[in-house]
Amino acid sequence: MTDLLQNMRIQHKITILSLGIVLFSLLIGGIIVVGTLSHEKEREVGQRLLVTARTVAEFPTIPKQIVDRDQWKNIQPLTKRIQIVNNVSYIVVLNMERIRLADVKEDRVGTKFLGKEAETAFAEHTFIQKVKGELGNALRVYVPIMDQDHRQVGVVIVGQVLPSLSDAIRSNKESLTITLLLSLLFGMIGSWLLARHMKKQMLNLEPHEITRQMIERTATFQAMHEGAIAIDKNLIITIFNEQAKQIFRIKGDVIGKKITDVIPDSRLPEILLLDKPIYNSELHMKDALVWSNRFPIKVNNKTVGALAIFQDRTEFAKIAEELTGVKAFVEALRLQNHEHSNKMHTIAGLLQLGQTEKALSYLFDVTEQQEELSDFLTENIYDPMLSGLLLSKVRKGNERGVNVIIDRNSRLTHFPERMDHHDFVHMIGNLVENAFDALESSEQTDREIFISLYQDEETLSLLVEDNGSGMDEETRNQIFTRGYSTKTSLVNQENQGLGLYLVLNLVNKGKGTIQVESLPGMGTSFIIHFPMRGE
Repeated sequence: MTDLLQNMRIQHKITILSLGIVLFSLLIGGIIVVGTLSHEKEREVGQRLLVTARTVAEFPTIPKQIVDRDQWKNIQPLTKRIQIVNNVSYIVVLNMERIRLADVKEDRVGTKFLGKEAETAFAEHTFIQKVKGELGNALRVYVPIMDQDHRQVGVVIVGQVLPSLSDAIRSNKESLTITLLLSLLFGMIGSWLLARHMKKQMLNLEPHEITRQMIERTATFQAMHEGAIAIDKNLIITIFNEQAKQIFRIKGDVIGKKITDVIPDSRLPEILLLDKPIYNSELHMKDALVWSNRFPIKVNNKTVGALAIFQDRTEFAKIAEELTGVKAFVEALRLQNHEHSNKMHTIAGLLQLGQTEKALSYLFDVTEQQEELSDFLTENIYDPMLSGLLLSKVRKGNERGVNVIIDRNSRLTHFPERMDHHDFVHMIGNLVENAFDALESSEQTDREIFISLYQDEETLSLLVEDNGSGMDEETRNQIFTRGYSTKTSLVNQENQGLGLYLVLNLVNKGKGTIQVESLPGMGTSFIIHFPMRGE
């Protein structure tokens, strides 16, 4: 039997179950209806019996005939006629000595009534009682008989035999059969339609097939090297694999929780609004840098959720940024070596010309400038990697004929929350390199780049400004778009258009703001503000 149920198709199971529920409901409803109708029928019969009994009790001749023994024989014919007229099962008349003066069975007339249930009626009480008599379950009414002086002279008992359940079924056999057949017919049709609809909702899969697919899907998601997160249209997490937990350092089960409570910056809810996929986007989610593909989940062309597949790029990004910092130091050393060679040649030339004092003065000036800038950066910029980057940009400017000015009011003692030296090296390096590119195409004679980095308890502000070629409004509106670039160089085209896009991502990571001011031919200013407490 168990094997038969397991092998039965889900549509047939649902049909049988639904039909069984219909029949059970019909049975319970039938019992309730029959009980209600029986109770109502008994109430109606009781009222009819009460009227019949009072008719007998109040009949003018009855009290006299009960008292006069010679008139007893006239009571039986009278009650028979009343019994037939009122369609009751029996009428019994008793005198105060409990002697039957009328009965359904004539041979019992004149015998004593032994039932104790009528005693209350002999105390002038009228009542209705359901009893089990010789003819079956019956409803009886007991009414006292009073004479003209309001003295009780007897009791009249009027009874009606109630039909049994089998009698009721036999009497209503046709209507019950039609009702049952119609209920079965509509129950089967409804059950079949419900089962078919449910099967369609389950993509015509059987339960064991759904179970197998769920197990396979779960195992697949858990085995992936990429993180996977899925939500439904109510932002409730439905998938959160182990790799995702490792990337975001989340412990415990998060299935069933809102994604906004677990990862507020997941960017998954926007897929539900956009209703289209977003590929190959770099996101900062819960202090992790990820490379993400996000898709809407559709069922019957309706979006029911969203899925994100992503790789952790945090370590790769840090390594890349460290390499960027190392390259900056290498570049600084190369420029320092080149600058040192030029200065040595200058000093050697002055000495050969016999200009000893000028050679010494030049040497002292160069040494003083280098020491002043190095001392300033050491005292005011606590991070050595950032100091090295700024120093390299100053020397690169000297080599290119660009005056790179470090604001002497600059100060940095610690980074904002969510940010580190990798972020600032990457961000300042890109902004300054863009300034160099803008100055190459500029016609300015005094080419300058101004860098200011100031921090207080609430805010860290960064300004990178140049007097280069500037930008028109159309260019300014697109500079942060991934892949957009104004450079025409054929070298390294793959990485063109990424610098400012990554700068914007870093600003968003630190919950900061960025402002761009630029005029064609006048230069460009990038102004960035970060809250120190991550607000």
